[in-house]
Amino acid sequence: MGGIHLHRYLRAVGFSNIQKREEVEALARFACECYQTEETAVNAEGEDYSERRKEFAEHMGLLVRGTYDDNDKYWMDYCIPYFTGNVERLYEDLEIERHAEKESYSGLCDDINLGASLIFYLQNVTEYFNKKRYGRSEKNVARVALSGLSVEGKILFPVYQKMPVMSEIKASQERKKMLQAARDGDEDAIENLTLEDMDTYTMISKRIENEDILSIVMSHFMPCGVECDQYNVMGDILNVELRENNQTKEKIYVMTIEANGIILDVCINQQDLVGEPAVGRRFRGIIWLQGLVHFEEKW
Repeated sequence: MGGIHLHRYLRAVGFSNIQKREEVEALARFACECYQTEETAVNAEGEDYSERRKEFAEHMGLLVRGTYDDNDKYWMDYCIPYFTGNVERLYEDLEIERHAEKESYSGLCDDINLGASLIFYLQNVTEYFNKKRYGRSEKNVARVALSGLSVEGKILFPVYQKMPVMSEIKASQERKKMLQAARDGDEDAIENLTLEDMDTYTMISKRIENEDILSIVMSHFMPCGVECDQYNVMGDILNVELRENNQTKEKIYVMTIEANGIILDVCINQQDLVGEPAVGRRFRGIIWLQGLVHFEEKW
């Protein structure tokens, strides 16, 4: 139990009352012993690696990772909160990288809407091990269900938007093509995007003198802090549900949001959300981005 510590995002799945190390260890032990599902695989060291899940509300709970020794005794490595989203997205050239600290992994993929790489915490490591062992492990195409756990967020009113005209839709499509060309090394595309960004910066600098920044910027999806898989997001709320942790009875909001063209589900403890969420309003907050990868057979 030496590696078990208080995880900041435990409260996102309904455990805001867990404050002490002993409470964390007791909760991790409970999840380890009363798990509902377990998946195993052989890791790079030849050990029997295990992922045990204990669900406390729909699609969310605790994920325990550990290994079995030669006597078939289970040794817990660490325990984290998890939340699985329902919205899948197809990504090309997906890469999986191991963290230096422990046996955990991140997914890395380029997102055309962001024009940058997206990094998420991989939920299903055992499935990755099995695909790597019995298939191929190079860059590949895969469907990813992205989800965000949040411990601080606000609800904002929507910004009035006129219906996009055909020219705006076409301009958006052209920008995506230009981003793809820039990624492929097209110097003209890189120059055009740079000039476009400079024009946008000039426009915002002028408008911000008389307008609030939140009325100018309608959505964003930006890296936040030193952790690669944490993001500051703001986006339109497409759906809202209220779920309950069956042990603590704490209420958790689950919102489907669209931020910078990326659609994902976000969970946040009712206590940590300022404002009343509703479809059409906007959510703004810090999220820990997780992803469940549906590996294809060709992996």
